Amino acid sequence: MKAFSISRYKKDSDLQLVDVPEPVLKENEVLVEIHAASVNLLDSKLKSGEFKLIVPYKLPLILGHDVAGVIIQVGSKVKSFNVGDEIYARPADFHIGTFAEFISIDEKDVALKPKNLTMEEAASIPLVGLTAWQALVDRANIQKGQKVFIQAGSGGVGTFAIQLAKHLGATVATTASEKSFEFLKDLGADVLIDYKKQNFEDLLSGYDMVLNSQDPKTLEKSFHVVKPGGKIISISGPPTPMFAKEFNLPWYVKFAIKLMSSKIRKIAEKKNVNYSFLFMKADGKQLAEITKLIEAGKIKPVIDKVFPFENTNEAVKYVESGRAKGKVVIKMK
Repeated sequence: MKAFSISRYKKDSDLQLVDVPEPVLKENEVLVEIHAASVNLLDSKLKSGEFKLIVPYKLPLILGHDVAGVIIQVGSKVKSFNVGDEIYARPADFHIGTFAEFISIDEKDVALKPKNLTMEEAASIPLVGLTAWQALVDRANIQKGQKVFIQAGSGGVGTFAIQLAKHLGATVATTASEKSFEFLKDLGADVLIDYKKQNFEDLLSGYDMVLNSQDPKTLEKSFHVVKPGGKIISISGPPTPMFAKEFNLPWYVKFAIKLMSSKIRKIAEKKNVNYSFLFMKADGKQLAEITKLIEAGKIKPVIDKVFPFENTNEAVKYVESGRAKGKVVIKMK
């Protein structure tokens, strides 16, 4: 099969189009013919080696964390899926590789594709949907009437998280450029801050939760926004000792993470704010819950551009440019 892979960590390098054997199916896996995949910043961060201590992949590595496609074979112990099922998934860490024609995925990470979505739309959902779900539902337990600040509202995670927070009954604030305001209002954002002209830390206060996806300086400013007892959940770091323990990382990585996060943890303690780092996990059951919301019309996919498979490198570069509104999708079929 054809696939796009990396053979070394390098920020500015292109992915290489290679011929590799089709996946060998294990008893608990389904073999998926990929119709569409989507590009995430995580792919770019893996390519540059930014996460090599957290997820130490063996190279060469096929990138890609989102998939929509059709099951063409099932393992002997698979119970929930059949050949011909249209599915979508975020394959688990160390089992990624959706920039390819086929992939084998553990059935526990798979969900049936929402009936009202195209393959391209479905492929845009899993990673950002699960990230938003694990932040807002699992970690923050957002309730009706609470206030949530979601940074970078027009990005892939932002567009999904705004809709989910609104569905949960929260008041939602976000940052974006002014030209995105109408689009974000339509998604449910209540308070819109032009990051080019305004400082969010001067305008927001008493928030129950911040979803941080930006740089360390923005993270520090976010502590001015959250009320005592509130939560800051960061998907861009720094990781915490709790995260290192959960992931069972080597002692030297745990030590490095402890040092790296010490400043933020001190600020959090001083402000009485719960800070945590979220590295989302694959979860087919959660994805099935997201499917219900999509089929009920509560959440819609937001896609900026669709690239053909042969233009995967252009799709990755477009995501890296930071200009995308919503998701960038690669179409295989």
